[in-house]
Amino acid sequence: MAENLKAQECRVACIANADQLEAICREQGVKCEELGINKNNLCDYEVEYLCDYKKKVINDGKTQIVQELYLVKWKGYPESSNTWEPRKNLKCIDLLNQFWEDLNAEMQRQNKRSAPRRLDPATVSQLIQGAKLRQTLKQWETHLNSLGAHKGHIYVRNKVDLEGPPKNFTYINDYKVGDGIMLNEVSVGCECTDCLGNPVEGCCAGASQHKFAYNELGQVRIRPGLPIYECNKRCSCALDCPNRVVQRGIQYSLCIFRTDNGRGWGVRTMERIRKNTFVMEYVGEIITTEEAERRGHIYDKEGATYLFDLDYVDDEYTVDAAHYGNISHFVNHSCDPNLQVYNVFIDNLDERLPRIAFFATRGIKAGEELTFDYKMKIDPVDAESTKMDSNFSLTGLPGSPKKRMRMECKCGVPTCRKYLF
Repeated sequence: MAENLKAQECRVACIANADQLEAICREQGVKCEELGINKNNLCDYEVEYLCDYKKKVINDGKTQIVQELYLVKWKGYPESSNTWEPRKNLKCIDLLNQFWEDLNAEMQRQNKRSAPRRLDPATVSQLIQGAKLRQTLKQWETHLNSLGAHKGHIYVRNKVDLEGPPKNFTYINDYKVGDGIMLNEVSVGCECTDCLGNPVEGCCAGASQHKFAYNELGQVRIRPGLPIYECNKRCSCALDCPNRVVQRGIQYSLCIFRTDNGRGWGVRTMERIRKNTFVMEYVGEIITTEEAERRGHIYDKEGATYLFDLDYVDDEYTVDAAHYGNISHFVNHSCDPNLQVYNVFIDNLDERLPRIAFFATRGIKAGEELTFDYKMKIDPVDAESTKMDSNFSLTGLPGSPKKRMRMECKCGVPTCRKYLF
């Protein structure tokens, strides 16, 4: 009977990454089509990063020459193949500049004026860890941008410590719906050909007895607290309709960066953002308030702040961005924020499940950090606006503040309330 059994292909996951496999192939002289290693580049050498530095004095009997040497990690080769190379052999200007930026920063941290002729092992270890971290962050940056949901580029920078990409976090561009929750798609759309100039029966906003939210530049023109109804997939208008703003996604180049005052990661814009312009959505996992209560107690002990109540009409659902989220996962709190929250409805009109969109409260300069108020309050102009009050991260944490661990605010603005919660 065994003779009749056909051999079946067996596959197992490889525990080595592509770089490690490439290093093994080059070390053993093996060509690999999938890794791009062939007879023409098998012996090619490319600098991956610089590990160490020293000055060597050469005495030819008449004069003394000081030669600068760098320990080079070659791309695709194991660390055992590292070699000392004179400066004149290295054409990698960017890597050289990066090495000296890292080394000068380390010397400053050690309160030393300049680098010695030979670096101590601790300094070398710090430089190598920094170089490896930069590679890891670059790979993560490439992954984030490969998801293809941003017009602008997402950068990742850490010049503060050796913290890498967050563990147990999956980057997503739309809500992840939790168990037992249904998102009902809209069944009707507008019949406009010019939604801004000639809306039919008020377009999508008018159908819900609300005002058109945007001007011709896509800037929000209704006050915070009022909902935004965008055109949806069943509408007659084109994709460039002025009433399709949030659904187009992030339009700006942004940077996830490591803060230097103990606030972890943050987000800054790499380009100027106009007032009242859409910046990003708050995306995460939609869960019930019961599940949010369970998770909330855990996050509170960890000092985490990722729960966002969807309490536009009823307090039934919450967005949890702790383990699933987009770039908004990294946006910090400020008592004087430059982002404002709006409830947005597009392909789902269930008022219990709005999309959470951040718009700029003012003009934001390139390089400025993006923030929102975790305890945002909307002026109670009318019954509609009171629905927008948000106790971000307080979901599932009943009781007076005295019964809870108070979280210190580190936003640093003059109007700081000193505590987040």
